[in-house]
Amino acid sequence: MGALKMDRLKMDRLKMGVLKMDGPNMDGLKMAFGTLTAIPVPAPTRIDRPVAGRAMALAPLTQLPLVCVLLLWGWVAHEAPVPPLVAAAATLVAVTLATRGMHLDGLADTADGLSASYDSAKALDVMRRGNIGPSGVAAVVLILLVDAAALASLMTTGRGVVLACLSLLASRHVLAWACSVGVPSARAVGLGATVAGTVQRRVLGVSFVLMLGVSALAAQLSGSTWLVGPVLLGSAVVSGIAVIKRATQRFGGITGDVLGAVIEVSFAGALTASALLVTVTR
Repeated sequence: MGALKMDRLKMDRLKMGVLKMDGPNMDGLKMAFGTLTAIPVPAPTRIDRPVAGRAMALAPLTQLPLVCVLLLWGWVAHEAPVPPLVAAAATLVAVTLATRGMHLDGLADTADGLSASYDSAKALDVMRRGNIGPSGVAAVVLILLVDAAALASLMTTGRGVVLACLSLLASRHVLAWACSVGVPSARAVGLGATVAGTVQRRVLGVSFVLMLGVSALAAQLSGSTWLVGPVLLGSAVVSGIAVIKRATQRFGGITGDVLGAVIEVSFAGALTASALLVTVTR
Protein backbone atom coordinates (compact mmCIF):
# COMPACT_ATOMS: atom_id res chain seq x y z
CA MET A 1 0.00 0.00 0.00
CA GLY A 2 2.85 2.35 0.82
CA ALA A 3 4.36 1.89 -2.65
CA LEU A 4 0.97 2.47 -4.27
CA LYS A 5 0.49 5.70 -2.35
CA MET A 6 3.97 6.83 -3.37
CA ASP A 7 3.24 6.12 -7.05
CA ARG A 8 -0.02 8.07 -6.83
CA LEU A 9 1.78 10.96 -5.16
CA LYS A 10 4.37 11.01 -7.96
CA MET A 11 1.62 10.97 -10.60
CA ASP A 12 -0.21 13.82 -8.86
CA ARG A 13 2.98 15.91 -8.79
CA LEU A 14 3.67 15.13 -12.43
CA LYS A 15 0.15 16.18 -13.42
CA MET A 16 0.47 19.38 -11.40
CA GLY A 17 3.75 20.20 -13.13
CA VAL A 18 2.26 19.61 -16.57
CA LEU A 19 -0.83 21.66 -15.85
CA LYS A 20 1.09 24.57 -14.34
CA MET A 21 3.51 24.69 -17.27
CA ASP A 22 6.02 26.59 -15.17
CA GLY A 23 9.50 26.11 -13.78
CA PRO A 24 12.98 26.80 -15.20
CA ASN A 25 12.41 24.73 -18.36
CA MET A 26 9.24 26.58 -19.30
CA ASP A 27 10.80 29.91 -18.40
CA GLY A 28 13.74 28.98 -20.61
CA LEU A 29 11.42 28.17 -23.50
CA LYS A 30 9.55 31.45 -23.02
CA MET A 31 12.83 33.36 -22.95
CA ALA A 32 14.00 31.56 -26.09
CA PHE A 33 10.85 32.40 -28.04
CA GLY A 34 10.76 35.96 -26.75
CA THR A 35 14.42 36.59 -27.57
CA LEU A 36 14.78 34.76 -30.88
CA THR A 37 11.41 35.15 -32.60
CA ALA A 38 8.63 37.62 -33.27
CA ILE A 39 6.07 35.24 -31.76
CA PRO A 40 4.34 36.86 -28.75
CA VAL A 41 4.73 34.71 -25.63
CA PRO A 42 4.13 35.34 -21.92
CA ALA A 43 7.12 36.75 -20.09
CA PRO A 44 9.18 34.29 -18.02
CA THR A 45 8.46 34.35 -14.30
CA ARG A 46 12.18 34.85 -13.75
CA ILE A 47 15.32 35.36 -15.83
CA ASP A 48 18.59 34.20 -14.33
CA ARG A 49 21.60 32.28 -15.56
CA PRO A 50 20.05 28.79 -15.27
CA VAL A 51 16.99 29.97 -17.20
CA ALA A 52 19.20 31.69 -19.79
CA GLY A 53 21.20 28.48 -20.26
CA ARG A 54 18.03 26.52 -20.91
CA ALA A 55 16.85 29.18 -23.35
CA MET A 56 20.01 28.91 -25.44
CA ALA A 57 19.96 25.10 -25.37
CA LEU A 58 16.29 25.07 -26.45
CA ALA A 59 16.83 27.63 -29.22
CA PRO A 60 16.22 25.17 -32.13
CA LEU A 61 12.68 24.55 -30.85
CA THR A 62 11.81 28.20 -31.49
CA GLN A 63 12.18 27.60 -35.22
CA LEU A 64 9.67 24.75 -35.50
CA PRO A 65 6.76 27.05 -36.45
CA LEU A 66 8.91 28.60 -39.20
CA VAL A 67 10.00 25.13 -40.34
CA CYS A 68 6.33 24.25 -40.90
CA VAL A 69 5.88 27.42 -42.96
CA LEU A 70 8.98 26.69 -45.05
CA LEU A 71 7.92 23.09 -45.69
CA LEU A 72 4.54 24.34 -46.96
CA TRP A 73 6.20 27.05 -49.05
CA GLY A 74 8.63 24.52 -50.47
CA TRP A 75 5.75 22.32 -51.56
CA VAL A 76 4.01 25.31 -53.21
CA ALA A 77 7.26 26.40 -54.92
CA HIS A 78 7.72 22.89 -56.30
CA GLU A 79 4.13 22.37 -57.45
CA ALA A 80 3.41 25.83 -58.89
CA PRO A 81 6.27 25.95 -60.01
CA VAL A 82 7.85 29.10 -58.61
CA PRO A 83 11.12 30.43 -60.15
CA PRO A 84 14.09 29.41 -57.95
CA LEU A 85 15.21 32.97 -57.18
CA VAL A 86 11.67 33.98 -56.23
CA ALA A 87 11.39 30.96 -53.96
CA ALA A 88 14.73 31.85 -52.35
CA ALA A 89 13.81 35.52 -51.90
CA ALA A 90 10.44 34.67 -50.34
CA THR A 91 12.16 32.23 -47.98
CA LEU A 92 14.60 34.91 -46.82
CA VAL A 93 11.73 37.36 -46.30
CA ALA A 94 9.93 34.81 -44.12
CA VAL A 95 13.06 34.06 -42.08
CA THR A 96 13.78 37.76 -41.59
CA LEU A 97 10.21 38.65 -40.59
CA ALA A 98 10.11 35.73 -38.16
CA THR A 99 13.04 37.24 -36.25
CA ARG A 100 12.24 40.95 -36.81
CA GLY A 101 15.60 41.20 -38.57
CA MET A 102 17.41 41.14 -35.21
CA HIS A 103 20.09 38.71 -36.28
CA LEU A 104 20.94 40.67 -39.42
CA ASP A 105 21.21 43.78 -37.26
CA GLY A 106 23.59 41.92 -34.95
CA LEU A 107 25.67 40.81 -37.93
CA ALA A 108 25.91 44.41 -39.18
CA ASP A 109 26.92 45.78 -35.77
CA THR A 110 29.50 43.01 -35.29
CA ALA A 111 31.04 43.68 -38.71
CA ASP A 112 31.23 47.40 -37.92
CA GLY A 113 32.88 46.65 -34.58
CA LEU A 114 35.44 44.33 -36.13
CA SER A 115 36.42 46.92 -38.72
CA ALA A 116 36.34 49.95 -36.41
CA SER A 117 39.30 49.45 -34.10
CA TYR A 118 41.63 46.86 -32.58
CA ASP A 119 40.86 48.45 -29.22
CA SER A 120 38.02 46.41 -27.73
CA ALA A 121 36.46 49.33 -25.85
CA LYS A 122 36.28 51.46 -29.01
CA ALA A 123 34.93 48.54 -31.05
CA LEU A 124 32.21 47.85 -28.47
CA ASP A 125 31.29 51.54 -28.44
CA VAL A 126 30.82 51.47 -32.21
CA MET A 127 28.60 48.40 -31.90
CA ARG A 128 26.55 50.05 -29.16
CA ARG A 129 25.65 53.08 -31.30
CA GLY A 130 23.31 51.09 -33.53
CA ASN A 131 23.88 53.02 -36.76
CA ILE A 132 25.11 50.81 -39.57
CA GLY A 133 28.39 51.57 -41.35
CA PRO A 134 29.95 50.41 -44.65
CA SER A 135 31.26 47.17 -43.15
CA GLY A 136 27.87 46.33 -41.72
CA VAL A 137 26.14 46.98 -45.04
CA ALA A 138 28.67 44.84 -46.88
CA ALA A 139 28.32 41.99 -44.37
CA VAL A 140 24.51 41.93 -44.62
CA VAL A 141 24.51 42.14 -48.43
CA LEU A 142 27.13 39.41 -48.81
CA ILE A 143 25.48 37.03 -46.35
CA LEU A 144 22.09 37.48 -48.04
CA LEU A 145 23.66 36.85 -51.44
CA VAL A 146 25.14 33.58 -50.17
CA ASP A 147 21.82 32.60 -48.59
CA ALA A 148 19.85 33.43 -51.74
CA ALA A 149 22.23 31.54 -54.02
CA ALA A 150 22.09 28.44 -51.83
CA LEU A 151 18.32 28.59 -51.32
CA ALA A 152 17.73 28.98 -55.07
CA SER A 153 19.17 25.49 -55.55
CA LEU A 154 17.51 24.01 -52.46
CA MET A 155 13.90 25.24 -52.59
CA THR A 156 13.10 23.52 -55.88
CA THR A 157 13.34 19.95 -54.56
CA GLY A 158 11.81 18.17 -51.60
CA ARG A 159 15.10 17.07 -50.09
CA GLY A 160 16.52 20.56 -50.64
CA VAL A 161 13.68 22.10 -48.64
CA VAL A 162 14.32 19.66 -45.80
CA LEU A 163 18.02 20.57 -45.81
CA ALA A 164 17.13 24.28 -45.73
CA CYS A 165 14.96 23.64 -42.67
CA LEU A 166 17.74 21.64 -41.02
CA SER A 167 20.13 24.54 -41.72
CA LEU A 168 17.75 26.84 -39.86
CA LEU A 169 17.66 24.51 -36.84
CA ALA A 170 21.43 24.00 -36.93
CA SER A 171 22.10 27.75 -36.89
CA ARG A 172 20.07 28.11 -33.69
CA HIS A 173 21.77 25.12 -32.12
CA VAL A 174 25.09 26.95 -32.48
CA LEU A 175 23.84 29.42 -29.84
CA ALA A 176 24.49 26.69 -27.27
CA TRP A 177 28.15 26.64 -28.38
CA ALA A 178 28.34 30.44 -28.20
CA CYS A 179 26.97 30.42 -24.65
CA SER A 180 28.78 27.35 -23.34
CA VAL A 181 30.90 27.37 -20.21
CA GLY A 182 34.21 29.11 -20.86
CA VAL A 183 32.91 31.67 -23.35
CA PRO A 184 33.04 35.10 -21.64
CA SER A 185 30.86 38.16 -22.06
CA ALA A 186 32.37 41.27 -23.61
CA ARG A 187 30.27 43.53 -21.38
CA ALA A 188 29.14 43.47 -17.78
CA VAL A 189 25.53 44.08 -18.77
CA GLY A 190 23.25 43.20 -21.67
CA LEU A 191 22.13 40.00 -23.35
CA GLY A 192 25.67 38.72 -23.71
CA ALA A 193 26.29 39.05 -19.97
CA THR A 194 23.03 37.23 -19.24
CA VAL A 195 23.68 34.18 -21.43
CA ALA A 196 27.50 33.87 -21.68
CA GLY A 197 28.82 30.70 -20.08
CA THR A 198 25.37 29.47 -19.05
CA VAL A 199 25.20 26.25 -21.11
CA GLN A 200 26.88 23.39 -19.30
CA ARG A 201 29.14 21.13 -21.37
CA ARG A 202 27.03 18.05 -20.70
CA VAL A 203 23.93 19.92 -21.91
CA LEU A 204 25.84 21.04 -25.01
CA GLY A 205 26.95 17.47 -25.65
CA VAL A 206 23.45 16.05 -25.32
CA SER A 207 21.93 18.72 -27.55
CA PHE A 208 24.63 18.17 -30.17
CA VAL A 209 24.04 14.41 -30.22
CA LEU A 210 20.28 14.99 -30.53
CA MET A 211 20.83 17.40 -33.40
CA LEU A 212 23.11 14.87 -35.10
CA GLY A 213 20.41 12.23 -34.84
CA VAL A 214 17.64 14.51 -36.08
CA SER A 215 19.78 15.77 -38.96
CA ALA A 216 20.81 12.27 -40.07
CA LEU A 217 17.25 10.91 -39.85
CA ALA A 218 15.67 13.87 -41.65
CA ALA A 219 18.28 13.76 -44.41
CA GLN A 220 17.76 10.03 -44.90
CA LEU A 221 13.96 10.31 -44.99
CA SER A 222 14.12 13.21 -47.47
CA GLY A 223 15.97 11.12 -50.05
CA SER A 224 19.54 12.20 -49.31
CA THR A 225 22.13 9.98 -47.67
CA TRP A 226 22.10 10.15 -43.87
CA LEU A 227 25.63 11.59 -43.83
CA VAL A 228 24.40 14.84 -45.39
CA GLY A 229 22.68 15.83 -42.14
CA PRO A 230 25.76 15.60 -39.88
CA VAL A 231 27.92 17.34 -42.50
CA LEU A 232 25.39 20.18 -42.65
CA LEU A 233 25.36 20.45 -38.87
CA GLY A 234 29.15 20.36 -38.71
CA SER A 235 29.38 23.19 -41.25
CA ALA A 236 27.06 25.34 -39.12
CA VAL A 237 29.04 24.63 -35.94
CA VAL A 238 32.43 25.32 -37.55
CA SER A 239 31.15 28.58 -39.09
CA GLY A 240 29.68 29.70 -35.78
CA ILE A 241 32.79 28.81 -33.78
CA ALA A 242 34.90 30.90 -36.17
CA VAL A 243 32.76 33.94 -35.34
CA ILE A 244 32.84 33.17 -31.61
CA LYS A 245 36.63 32.89 -31.55
CA ARG A 246 37.09 36.08 -33.56
CA ALA A 247 34.71 38.02 -31.31
CA THR A 248 36.40 36.70 -28.18
CA GLN A 249 39.80 37.76 -29.50
CA ARG A 250 38.70 41.22 -30.58
CA PHE A 251 35.97 42.17 -28.09
CA GLY A 252 36.94 40.03 -25.11
CA GLY A 253 33.78 37.91 -25.35
CA ILE A 254 30.30 37.76 -26.82
CA THR A 255 27.48 40.30 -26.95
CA GLY A 256 23.90 40.12 -28.17
CA ASP A 257 25.11 41.43 -31.52
CA VAL A 258 27.73 38.68 -31.73
CA LEU A 259 25.03 36.08 -31.15
CA GLY A 260 23.12 37.49 -34.12
CA ALA A 261 26.26 37.27 -36.24
CA VAL A 262 26.83 33.68 -35.10
CA ILE A 263 23.32 32.73 -36.21
CA GLU A 264 23.59 34.41 -39.61
CA VAL A 265 27.06 33.08 -40.45
CA SER A 266 26.27 29.54 -39.30
CA PHE A 267 23.01 29.60 -41.29
CA ALA A 268 24.90 30.66 -44.41
CA GLY A 269 27.53 27.98 -43.78
CA ALA A 270 24.92 25.26 -43.40
CA LEU A 271 22.99 26.41 -46.50
CA THR A 272 26.17 26.49 -48.56
CA ALA A 273 27.14 22.99 -47.47
CA SER A 274 23.61 21.77 -48.21
CA ALA A 275 23.60 23.25 -51.71
CA LEU A 276 26.98 21.73 -52.49
CA LEU A 277 25.95 18.32 -51.17
CA VAL A 278 22.71 18.33 -53.16
CA THR A 279 24.68 19.14 -56.30
CA VAL A 280 27.30 16.45 -55.66
CA THR A 281 24.81 13.72 -54.76
CA ARG A 282 22.31 14.57 -57.51
